[in-house]
Amino acid sequence: MLESGVLLDGKYKIIKQIGRGGMSWVYLAINERANKQWAVKEIRKEKTQELEPVRQCLVAEIDILRNLRHPNLPGIVDVIEQEEAFFMVMEYVEGMALDQVLERSGPIGQQEVILWAKQLCQVLIYLHSREPVIIYRDMKPSNIMLEPDGQVKLIDFGTAREYKACHANDTVCLGTAGYAAPEQYAGADMGQTDVRTDVYNLGATIHHLLTGISPSAHPFQFIPIRQSNPSLSGGLEEILQKCTQYDPKDRYQSVAELLYDLEHFEQMDKAWQKKQIQKLALIVCSVCMTVVLGFGAAWGYGSAKRQKGMEYEQNLRKATTVEAYYAAILTDPTRVEAYLGNDDWTGLIGFLIADERLTVEESSSLTRLKGGLEAQNRRGYTTTVDVLAQLKGADSLGYQLVCNEIGEAYLFYYEVGVEKDKYKTAASWFQYAGDVNPAAEIYCAIADCLQMIAKNRKSETYGTLSETYQTLWKQMEALLAKGREMDLDLKLRIWREVVHMIANHAEEFSKILTQTELQDMLEEIATESSQMKDSFLQDSVQKLILDIALAEEKIQSARR
Repeated sequence: MLESGVLLDGKYKIIKQIGRGGMSWVYLAINERANKQWAVKEIRKEKTQELEPVRQCLVAEIDILRNLRHPNLPGIVDVIEQEEAFFMVMEYVEGMALDQVLERSGPIGQQEVILWAKQLCQVLIYLHSREPVIIYRDMKPSNIMLEPDGQVKLIDFGTAREYKACHANDTVCLGTAGYAAPEQYAGADMGQTDVRTDVYNLGATIHHLLTGISPSAHPFQFIPIRQSNPSLSGGLEEILQKCTQYDPKDRYQSVAELLYDLEHFEQMDKAWQKKQIQKLALIVCSVCMTVVLGFGAAWGYGSAKRQKGMEYEQNLRKATTVEAYYAAILTDPTRVEAYLGNDDWTGLIGFLIADERLTVEESSSLTRLKGGLEAQNRRGYTTTVDVLAQLKGADSLGYQLVCNEIGEAYLFYYEVGVEKDKYKTAASWFQYAGDVNPAAEIYCAIADCLQMIAKNRKSETYGTLSETYQTLWKQMEALLAKGREMDLDLKLRIWREVVHMIANHAEEFSKILTQTELQDMLEEIATESSQMKDSFLQDSVQKLILDIALAEEKIQSARR
């Protein structure tokens, strides 16, 4: 256990202990140089009977977290291994864990729990949409932080795993007794854990929050919630009973199905249904035809909605052309899968950059989205559908994610001769990405600098040009600093962009900077990239090293 005042890795000063788990401690720390607080998770090696399973879980947690970006998940920034312990430096989440809220307040109100449950569903849907699918497996109140603004954040990925279709059963990392699904213990008897495991974990957690009864006391046994509190919804009781079925086949088969029922839980309540029937009985004589037509319309609407969903998924599964993706988008513009894809199919953006480049022709396919897509209405007339506006209105976060992914496609894969055009186009999308990409604001500032440089070159105003290059350099330094907080793949892309800008503007930078300043930035990138041990990134690292050598040659040439 670390004492207050200890300086970890020369950067992180321990302030105090803020949490403790079965095999770990969590501390509040501060990077005094950056004046930023972090959470540091310590796992001491001598406290574990078997080091290798712990190492596996920790490595899994690190690998999973550093590649995730979601407002309800913490970011990981650093990993430190010492002789006596592992340390993981993460985003510090202010607030209180829900197990502490339970201890202080007892059972929590239905509306508040449902609000949190919907947010947790969104997080799980995001995890399950990754490639490969990520199964969280340890949903419980102590792993959910309630922030001051009422939002919840899911923490502790030590038992999470990537779903592998070829594997019959799981690794050694399990969940928590009571909240864990039967298959987390049954091994080969029930196969590996999957998305339905997370459905069970979430159902057990919601049950605990509503009743105050910990499932750890009697695993796999959940009393109907209205036995604990008769005022709770019967519809919600049905939802939780379905979530916590022993056999995965009897549960919700996806978190999206669960989220839909949570959003309509009142309509599943028999008391609510009975009340509606009584209201109808009072007016049935005068408006019986209206009621009949109303039921017909409701059935037709539900049927049409299901039909639209099936058509949407069928269009995506067979999509092999841009027009096929457009057809899927037009089927339901409020869904993001046709843009971003999921574990079952590739989205439009992934389809366009599958070969890791975005041509000018492919770029036009993305540009068309801004102007709207043409579709035929029922009368056969062609109309323009503003699909992005509809997506934004229905799913603000989804809209931001789509804009960010398109911006990154331009930034990292666009094949165009003029550098400023790439940044200009990427920035035009990043401005709508909100907080999804922490570097988006810097990319937009770099785009402004490059456009100003092009303008000043034409007017031959050297003084203004020199000032713009100094601004550009500061933005590059900021981008480099921001990249330290990101996952390895994105970090490599950022380094590559910085190196390319140095190479492309070596002559101009040499006029306003010393050779030492230029060399220091390149050496920093070379040193950090050479320390990356992930085998799947080694080709990218080698290409980056070659790009750095080319940039150094251009600097030397500019100095002659």
